[in-house]
Amino acid sequence: MNKLYPTASDALAGIIHDGQMLAVGGFGLCGIPEALIDALRDTGAKDLTVISNNAGVDGFGLGKLLESRQIAKMISSYVGENKEFERQFLAGELQLEFTPQGTLAEKLRAGGAGIPAFFTKTGVGTLVAEGKETREFDGSVYVMERSLVPEVSLVKAHTADASGNLVFRRTARNFNPAAAMAGKITVVEVEHLVPTGAIDPDDVHLPGIYVHRIVVNERPEKRIEKRTITERVETQPNREQGQR
Repeated sequence: MNKLYPTASDALAGIIHDGQMLAVGGFGLCGIPEALIDALRDTGAKDLTVISNNAGVDGFGLGKLLESRQIAKMISSYVGENKEFERQFLAGELQLEFTPQGTLAEKLRAGGAGIPAFFTKTGVGTLVAEGKETREFDGSVYVMERSLVPEVSLVKAHTADASGNLVFRRTARNFNPAAAMAGKITVVEVEHLVPTGAIDPDDVHLPGIYVHRIVVNERPEKRIEKRTITERVETQPNREQGQR
């Protein structure tokens, strides 16, 4: 089975439609599938529900889909870097399902493992638990969370072989493996493609059984969400030390 597609647009052909639920890997702008997000925007699909830890920034990442008004609902943990997100949400134009970060990761992992729901202490007694079933176990109250199974997952990896076995690079691994596992169809964007067997089995972070389509993007932009540098402070030598 050939999983390789020549372009990101080709990789999304026939699997994207209005009103569907998608998961998008990444954390902030780290490890986001840049080319696939652009291709998703170019499909023009609307009323999308997007599962992603963050909502991108203005003009980049998922921020592009917010600007084109293609996202109707976000299932996220953090959305504080996007002014357009804020504007749409406060105007009632965008739905938001806030989910604690660990819970979001587990909802995706559980979806990929075939587990329909699980219980967690996180969110008990807060808005997160409103309308959800709670149970007591060993004297503690837990809230039931349903798993997430998106119709399509868009993820980013550093290297793939032709069979779809993936290697992620450092912190860019983040939500990508869980999102890939959860999707009914998973499309992965990679920087390097190698022949099947070139990756040592012990180095595989996610097996190819979860990957359906692959596209190569050798030169992603990889923007830094917030670049912080330390200003160099010039110090004056102590006169007494200088005389010694």
